[in-house]
Amino acid sequence: MEKKRMANYELLRVLAMVMVVVMHFLSHSDSLLALDQPPGSVRLLGSLLEAFCLVAVNTYLLLSGYLGIKSGFRPGKAVSLLCQIWFYALLIPLALWLLGVPVLASDLGIYGLIQYFLPIETEHYWFATSYFMLYLLTPVLNKGVQDLTKRQFEIVLAGLLILFGGIKSISPVAFAFDRYGYDLPWFICVYLTGAYLRLYGDERIRGKMGWLLYAGSCLFGFGINGIMWFLAQRWDSFSYYFTVPFHYNFLPCLAGAVGLLYGFSHISIREGAGAEAVRRLGSLSFGIYLFHEHIDLRDRWYGWLKQILNPEGKEGILSFFTELFCCTLLLFAAGILIDWIRSRLFQGAKTVLGGTKVSRKLKELDGCFLGAKK
Repeated sequence: MEKKRMANYELLRVLAMVMVVVMHFLSHSDSLLALDQPPGSVRLLGSLLEAFCLVAVNTYLLLSGYLGIKSGFRPGKAVSLLCQIWFYALLIPLALWLLGVPVLASDLGIYGLIQYFLPIETEHYWFATSYFMLYLLTPVLNKGVQDLTKRQFEIVLAGLLILFGGIKSISPVAFAFDRYGYDLPWFICVYLTGAYLRLYGDERIRGKMGWLLYAGSCLFGFGINGIMWFLAQRWDSFSYYFTVPFHYNFLPCLAGAVGLLYGFSHISIREGAGAEAVRRLGSLSFGIYLFHEHIDLRDRWYGWLKQILNPEGKEGILSFFTELFCCTLLLFAAGILIDWIRSRLFQGAKTVLGGTKVSRKLKELDGCFLGAKK
């Protein structure tokens, strides 16, 4: 019998996805500090929100390592994840085409089509590409972790974090191999950090101390970003480091995600309808990302919603908050609804195909990793 997911961590998963939507809103609405724009109240507030939401990606990965180190790898789950990505990659352009809305393939031809059919290989969704590859590596990573002593694990993890995050966090210039945390090497670093926290985590920073670590790390990143803005106005050499606090592999960003994870570790959700609802939302939350970040929607949804929410283009704090709240709510609700429909369709397909040769083969492959008898 499959073990129930912990509701507090599923709530954190949902919150992380809300943070992702907020970050995308801030970017598309041009509500962040920019070197060529004065730091108005909306931009300052937007950058502060960005600082507190930036931990979302690292939080998602920490959860994968924190929970994944104790669970088994299943090829069937990898296939299910790939099918979920294909569901959005293929059906969204079809729906838009039926509605008469131009799609990427109309402009890019065969390359546009390839991005629909090969979303992993073409990085249709950058996060999904690295996340899928990370999942394929989890049996190797977990086995390696289990075969290392605590001291050995600490040495390896420290070396990886220094190489992929530590040096760049203090460097005034960009490195050729640095992709700012948008790649598989950083995903591996964060996954292993989550695994370490599960196995050897420090109980002293759980609960209240976790929240303080989260808030302190986010405020630190925001402060550095603001200071660099002022310095870059006078010296161009500070222009690169102005962006560094908002890179995923900026170590304070990782520290903030660790704090958030530990903060949620002491949240208790009573078993019942509420806990089940949270688990259900957590299982559907990835669909929110796959929906609004589709290549045919990611640069359009804000413009469409703005025409409805703020057709006169009013500016100011009130208009900013109205757009932020409504866009986040609408995208969240639409994403959950669509992924619920997908989950029902997938469940029906699983029932129909349950006795097929392909299904039996997947179960056999799952058994190879879950310790089933050959």
